[in-house]
Amino acid sequence: MIQEKTNVMRLLEQKKISYESFAYEADPTKTGEEIAAILNEDPDKVFKTLVTQAKSGGYYVFVIPVNAELDLKKAAKAAGEKAVSMLKQKELLPLTGYVHGGCSPIGMKKFYKTMFHESMKEYDSIYFSAGKVGYQVKVAVSDIEKIIRYTTGDIITG
Repeated sequence: MIQEKTNVMRLLEQKKISYESFAYEADPTKTGEEIAAILNEDPDKVFKTLVTQAKSGGYYVFVIPVNAELDLKKAAKAAGEKAVSMLKQKELLPLTGYVHGGCSPIGMKKFYKTMFHESMKEYDSIYFSAGKVGYQVKVAVSDIEKIIRYTTGDIITG
């Protein structure tokens, strides 16, 4: 199967960042754990991108392991906000340029303050969406800062 290039892959190439890309049957109902299994990878190393809106109106992007839940209280505190809530699915595409299940922290229409869960630092590389349902990229953790500004923190439940 010839794999099409996504904008995320093009952006990584523009920055001369090496990555591996993976394609699987595009099924937006697949869970992150199922995608990790398809990749034959530990779900702790496969990350999902969640977009939130704060009470102040600001938007924040949180990138966490697929088998974890975002703790909205911890996320708000990390963002310096009173509260954040998950963005409604129908608002995702107009805001980010991505659809649910294909949202990547790289290449959104506009840059939003982004925070990865601190566990990313435990790995040499992590996986996240390549910006389209059915596509993932594996990028060295040390290379992510070359393409996007982000912080890390404890933002998951448990």
